[in-house]
Amino acid sequence: MSEDGLILIVDRGQVRIVTMNRPDKLNALNTALTQALLDALTDADRAVHIGAVVLAGAGRAFCAGADLAEFSTLTPAQSGAVEARADLTCRLQMAMQKLGKPVVAAVQGAAIGGGAGLAIGCDMVVAAQSLKFGYPELRHSIVPALVMTGLVRALGRKQAFEMVSLGRLVGADEAHAMGLVNRVVDEDPLTAAIEIAETWASFEPRAMRAVKSLFYRVEELPTEAAMMAGRDVNALMRSFREPKP
Repeated sequence: MSEDGLILIVDRGQVRIVTMNRPDKLNALNTALTQALLDALTDADRAVHIGAVVLAGAGRAFCAGADLAEFSTLTPAQSGAVEARADLTCRLQMAMQKLGKPVVAAVQGAAIGGGAGLAIGCDMVVAAQSLKFGYPELRHSIVPALVMTGLVRALGRKQAFEMVSLGRLVGADEAHAMGLVNRVVDEDPLTAAIEIAETWASFEPRAMRAVKSLFYRVEELPTEAAMMAGRDVNALMRSFREPKP
């Protein structure tokens, strides 16, 4: 558990389970939870004995997005605080893909706004049938600015614009059909997420780190540059295997 209790941390062998722990607030992201989660993910990536990470939310929701109760203090008159919070949120939304270790989200209930961004920012997503996924920020006169990039890249332009402009929430089966989640389960998604993480953790860690790094690099590169990056990793991977006697 983090010092303030906002994050629960459990290691199961080589898998670290990082759980947001504001269940009474549906794990809404205030500044303290945002910072604690970013720190926990960074610590997991640095932990030598950890091979993979599961990101979860305590209670009946994964994460209901930004804590609107803080918005009264994040006003134009407090520009320094506004900029600091935006920077922190930006770093958290990018964190999962920047980690060298793979991260799978175990998602139940609400995954909304920033919570939706956290989920699809992970390398894989396991969702319960209770999932309610979406970006309703415009209904609160808010722009989903820091989660828009991840959504467009995960979903494509037309469907992404529909989600952010209409604010419609989708369920687990529709999210799966759209490619936003990998698996839908009837039971607690944590069990299936741990199984995925255990498989990842069983692989050679340098190879897994290289796979994840190359995967997100080739997504952004032109075809020829992506192939050249793959060529370099192809040569490097030879050093990951122990020579046979």
